[in-house]
Amino acid sequence: QVQLVESGGGLVPAGGSLRLSCAASGSARSIGAMGWYRQAPGKQRELVASIDNSGMTNYADSVKGRFTISRDNAKNTVYLQMNTLKFEDTAVYLCYAQYGLDVKTQYRGRGTQVTVSR
Repeated sequence: QVQLVESGGGLVPAGGSLRLSCAASGSARSIGAMGWYRQAPGKQRELVASIDNSGMTNYADSVKGRFTISRDNAKNTVYLQMNTLKFEDTAVYLCYAQYGLDVKTQYRGRGTQVTVSR
């Protein structure tokens, strides 16, 4: 069974930085895309960043220039470096791993809380 475990969340003042990590396990299949969503109270889930297995990345406009996504294919791990954090970045951050083109092959972690104080 596929499992994704996030780490690295916490409380940080505005302007600070955090690095999130997410390790996938439980499948011998190669992972295609990996990425991060975030869910804030009262808001829709937002796709923050994604990276495919060739290293091509995409970012939400709200985080471009501040967040950087990367991955270690040997470790089935995806990272999110978050710099110049803002209060509005406060959310639960969930990672995902997708094993095929169909979104039905996507698995998500339980999330890690990121809280940015004003």
